[in-house]
Amino acid sequence: MAENSTKFPTLDALDRAILRELQDDGRIPVTALSERVGLSANATAERMRRMQRDGVIKGYSVRLSSAALGRGMTAFVEVKLDRTASDIFDAFAAAIREVDDVEECHMVAGGFDYLLKTRHWDMAAYRQFLADTLLTLPGVRETRTYTVMEVVAEGRALPV
Repeated sequence: MAENSTKFPTLDALDRAILRELQDDGRIPVTALSERVGLSANATAERMRRMQRDGVIKGYSVRLSSAALGRGMTAFVEVKLDRTASDIFDAFAAAIREVDDVEECHMVAGGFDYLLKTRHWDMAAYRQFLADTLLTLPGVRETRTYTVMEVVAEGRALPV
């Protein structure tokens, strides 16, 4: 389900400054962050807690090198299900959440039902994933694959 921006509290200029800094470096100490945004450390920490509580800040993570972890090949896969019924959507969604090779899965509107971002060692590993995993999932009728030749932009910060 898409996030509805009207359910979130209004963010002021200081909140936005905090968010910009955190997107750039989520590990920045509160004291350094407070200096950058011009607030006390306590006020900065309280704003961060409020934005976490309100769901503006969803969490903190680390970006890993897919190539260093043996998953240097990226493929985007369109998945079309055999029918558009909620039980099929639910079964596919539950199954795809358990598949390690899938980095992202989005239900989309248009000529297919889901768009996957997958990571693999090489084309042989992708073909094995396709045959042994993806095509065996509930409701999968057809797939179309696009392999990535070059990453132009990835993991960019949201404008705040």
